Amino acid sequence: MITPQTLIRHELIGLPVSVVKARNPAYCGISGRILDETRNMLVILASTGPKWVEKKGTTFLFHLPDGARAEVDGSALVAQPEKRISMRKNNR
Repeated sequence: MITPQTLIRHELIGLPVSVVKARNPAYCGISGRILDETRNMLVILASTGPKWVEKKGTTFLFHLPDGARAEVDGSALVAQPEKRISMRKNNR
């Protein structure tokens, strides 16, 4: 089960997300579902098409399946997805 505390160790593809704060002002306000993820970027399927958003320097608001919301600093997500998912809790 995905909780706000364990979000960064879960698969993000398919989750609804919004950009709430970003170093690049063009990213602010982008929302949609996560389509893909690389080490440094999230691909968000917005209403206007796919948007590539840098993780570092961006704050994301994730909408979890149970209705909870989690605000995450994108710097905590910077890693290859398969390695980030397998990280232990104390290795963040």
